[in-house]
Amino acid sequence: MKQKPRVRWLRRMAVILLLAAVTQVPTAAAAPAAAPAPTPGELKPHSISAAYTAGVSSGGYMATQLHVAYSGTFAGSAVFAAGPYGCAQGDLYRAQYACMQTYQDLRLDALERTTRDWSAQGLVDPVANLSGDPVYLFSGAGDATVERPVADALASYYGRFGARVRYDHTTGAGHAWISPLGPNPCTVTQSPYVNDCGIDAERDLLGHLTGPVNDPAPAPTGTLVRFDQNRYVPGGSASAVSMDGSGFLYEPAACAGTTTPCRLLVALHGCKQGYSYQGFGTRFMDTAYLDEYADTNHFLVLYPQAAPTTTLDNPNGCWNWWGYLGDSAYARHGGKQIEAIMNMVRALGGAGGGTEPPSSTTTLALPSLDAQDGYVKAAPDGSGAALGTLETVSGLALGRGSDGKDNRTLLSFETSRIPSGKEVVRAYLTVARASGSGDPWTSPAGNRLLLDLRTGCFGASCTTETADWSAPASVPAAAEIPAFSSGTQTSTDLSPAALAALDRTGTTQLRLRFASPQPSTAYVFLATSPRPTLTVEYRQRRSTGPDRAAAALVSDGRYGQHT
Repeated sequence: MKQKPRVRWLRRMAVILLLAAVTQVPTAAAAPAAAPAPTPGELKPHSISAAYTAGVSSGGYMATQLHVAYSGTFAGSAVFAAGPYGCAQGDLYRAQYACMQTYQDLRLDALERTTRDWSAQGLVDPVANLSGDPVYLFSGAGDATVERPVADALASYYGRFGARVRYDHTTGAGHAWISPLGPNPCTVTQSPYVNDCGIDAERDLLGHLTGPVNDPAPAPTGTLVRFDQNRYVPGGSASAVSMDGSGFLYEPAACAGTTTPCRLLVALHGCKQGYSYQGFGTRFMDTAYLDEYADTNHFLVLYPQAAPTTTLDNPNGCWNWWGYLGDSAYARHGGKQIEAIMNMVRALGGAGGGTEPPSSTTTLALPSLDAQDGYVKAAPDGSGAALGTLETVSGLALGRGSDGKDNRTLLSFETSRIPSGKEVVRAYLTVARASGSGDPWTSPAGNRLLLDLRTGCFGASCTTETADWSAPASVPAAAEIPAFSSGTQTSTDLSPAALAALDRTGTTQLRLRFASPQPSTAYVFLATSPRPTLTVEYRQRRSTGPDRAAAALVSDGRYGQHT
């Protein structure tokens, strides 16, 4: 039986994650002579008729994350050499051994269930949007970086939601984007990771996404706009979320105005293909063979750019598909990189002014109120409720104790500290583990630790009462705390409904409970020092005048809607 690798070794695996597990000597490929040079500029509003995503490797994972998280905006996706949505589940070990190699089970049923749960909670757009969406997938037999069964799982994943999948797995391609302009032979895996397999994959993917396409231009004749990505990243710092200071937009002459309807394709490079990665520059954009089709088919190509970190978190400039830099929301609404790209899309999608870059967010950490916190125990049906008595000794109890009672914890937060007139864009809970017995997350299998939210207090007062065990919530199951065996853990982001229910004039309470009662003793005590903390991110409210009407179509899901 294999021994589980050490944490230090796992961190080092980030160095080779996606596109790094290659043995060939990288070859520098010259850009096509006619490729346009970058021109400094900014994102301006266009008349966007539909939007799609495309990507390779880590960019393929990000393309799927964007499509699933914002399926009301994106009408389809194209993915080379990547696996199913949410595959890594925030775990670097799973990213390597379930989502690239096949030593671990992908657990496709669990990935589907998570997607549906997040959809029900508003953490991603309604999954019903995916039904009928065109999805183009490609996997080469020579790809030893993301193995064939992983790509097969992506096809199966989309099929479960009724997408129209076209899956090309007929070539011996290595791990790469496939293009007639690829400087590499089909079967290799080496820089710049663009391979020529004797097929026009761009015609195939665009034809599947949009219908029949016109022949490509002999060479691009539009403008490659280089813009400041910092303006679109939540918080204003691209480097803080492993993105480049520069992004790029290919704008055909036919799409340069604000009235001609054009489609939008968000094209995402893979690891080691970003503009700032060791002088890689524009080689991915120059050889992807998208700009040539853009000229003759009226669509813009947005090329967001990831960038390497100076730490082991992301040294190869991959897109975030396993939760690096502590971004637990990386695959859904609120993910730092996802929201940055969405802000770019919104800026391009408005007519007569578009959307302004996002205002910077402010973070407010609210420790729970010790005098009001506590826990309540009762039979699984809620009968015989009593106050817990071990808070000062052991902590705040959750799960089934040795007395056979089901424990639920109550936390109070002074949310009146959120400034009035500000828009809350994100909130999440952080807790620390003190001790425990057994694993309440696996008793029964798949158990979930949920957060119920109450505007104000669950009981007549905000101090813990026996009635709090079963009192109705303003927003039940507003977030979830993943399993953890030591240290601290952060919840998923509170749902949009929960953000709206925060009491801006007084107290907001959270009740922590397991979704199912444990059949035998299995519990966890949460520490009271450090205090459980509710982190709230807010910003200045945006303009809602008539010039923002088109932008509103993007944010509420009507933009790019398809039938």
